[in-house]
Amino acid sequence: MKGILLAGGKGSRLSPLTQSVSKHLLPIYDKPMVYYPLSVLMLANIREVLIITTPEDQASYQKLLGNGSQWGIALEYATQPEPGGLAEAFTIGASFIGDSCACLILGDNLFWGQGFSQQLERAVQRVSTQGGATIFACRVKDPERFGVVAFNAERQVLSVTEKPQHPASDFAVAGLYFYDPKVVSIANTIAPSQRGEKEITSINQVYLNQAKLHVELLGRGFAWMDMGTHDSLFEASQFVESIQRRRGYKVACLEEIAWLNHWIDNAALTTQAERYAATEYGAYLRGLIDYGDRSSGV
Repeated sequence: MKGILLAGGKGSRLSPLTQSVSKHLLPIYDKPMVYYPLSVLMLANIREVLIITTPEDQASYQKLLGNGSQWGIALEYATQPEPGGLAEAFTIGASFIGDSCACLILGDNLFWGQGFSQQLERAVQRVSTQGGATIFACRVKDPERFGVVAFNAERQVLSVTEKPQHPASDFAVAGLYFYDPKVVSIANTIAPSQRGEKEITSINQVYLNQAKLHVELLGRGFAWMDMGTHDSLFEASQFVESIQRRRGYKVACLEEIAWLNHWIDNAALTTQAERYAATEYGAYLRGLIDYGDRSSGV
């Protein structure tokens, strides 16, 4: 399976913060925002990732992330010149995806909770062996702001609706989607919506019509944040700071995930720690070798 991280858009809701820097490069406590969705793909054992940015921001992402070899992964880059909808990621990334299954994650989403790695593994396994699509959903207080999924007691999806005035449920579709290789041809055939964009809901509707759309629910004790406003940006930083201070481990530490997955060895982890030698982040990486347990997971 291959991953697509969508980090395009103008970030207009975060102006003036985004006048000179991409939204997804803004800090969320001690790491750039883009680290958080990239960590999700790595937790799903996805090692080939396409990062889609605006043309003017691509060089900044390449400077920050490089080709991914420092984490034992392979990063490629593509551009989305104008906002064309989430589903456009699959037409932009068609040659990258090829005949593979694909996972799309939005660049401003933060996920955290116990058992998340197992849910990711289940989604990858289901799509890879059975085909179809798997979306993630989380209960929210204001579902009318999001895509909404309704389902029955057996978690069979009944409907998916984009920002409905009268939501059929209070479960919002989170910015994390797993699809079989047919997603590229589906994305090529869907028409733009009234706002001129190819909607991800239209892709999900095609899979639903074929009875091949599944849902993974993010339950109690799970945090999902869309970091697209000033308030949510601040809340996400507070959340990460609190978890890291109280639990003693870092959220979305790419080096740690790569090391636990055996994608990099102790020498490579030490090299990464030396890059941040004067910081607490570097001390944390050094501590993994001294006190870490590779069997513990993230």
